[in-house]
Amino acid sequence: MKNIYLIGVGLIGGSFAIDIKKNNPETVIYGIDANEDHLDKAIALGVIQEKAVLDDIEKADLVIVSIPVDATVKLLPTILDKISDNGLVVDAGSTKEAICKVVEHHKNRRNFLACHPIAGTENSGPTAAISALYKGKTNIICEVEKTTFKLQEKALDLFRAIGMRIRYMDPVSHDKHIAYVSHLSHISAFMLGKTVIDKERNERDIFDMAGSGFRSTVRLAKSSPAMWTPIFEQNKENVIETLEEYINNLQHFKELMQQDNFSEIFNEMENTNYIKQILNGIK
Repeated sequence: MKNIYLIGVGLIGGSFAIDIKKNNPETVIYGIDANEDHLDKAIALGVIQEKAVLDDIEKADLVIVSIPVDATVKLLPTILDKISDNGLVVDAGSTKEAICKVVEHHKNRRNFLACHPIAGTENSGPTAAISALYKGKTNIICEVEKTTFKLQEKALDLFRAIGMRIRYMDPVSHDKHIAYVSHLSHISAFMLGKTVIDKERNERDIFDMAGSGFRSTVRLAKSSPAMWTPIFEQNKENVIETLEEYINNLQHFKELMQQDNFSEIFNEMENTNYIKQILNGIK
């Protein structure tokens, strides 16, 4: 793949670009972004080599769409209108059902591969792009059977070359499961941060007393609201379901506290320690 176009030159797209270029020095990576400053920074940092516009993607071997999911739903049909017969479009959206739905009857559906790389940080923009972000991480592929075989194989080879594991899932199941393991954790971080800010009006107290536990738990609250609000909107039903279960567990914990039932609190925490074995098993 000689000509690769990034639509969105931030953390996700930029990190792809860095490792793809490292493995394929002859590849030219073009950037398309609504923020001109982002494009200038991406060029200065070597994340991309050239600026481009949407009409240029007719020359693309590969287009990586890494913009907020609401923007992807709006723009993806236009991108597929412009892609050549031999070009492939992949996205990196954290929701998949709405994205797959909007192009299910597009004449160039076979030129699209729906992806969700399970990787990232709380930072955003081209300065956040880093090498090896995807090493050892999972890339969820949805509806792979709807993508032309020779194009999907090129993409999968590229993903594997930068160290990604591949897993296949249907869009509905993806959105349900990701609400638990990703979307809920971000909501928890945002609401923990809000609770502390609302309660502790003196910011010095927060910073002086914040230990590593608080910092690691609230880290995701630094994530971009512009990216996460559309994710919550597109996955609303699943997110509400996970929140109901989470709130029930919090309420139960509160009731145990009120009852001075600390032996049961101990048991619940000890049982939850099993998560260590699960997480160790998927490293």
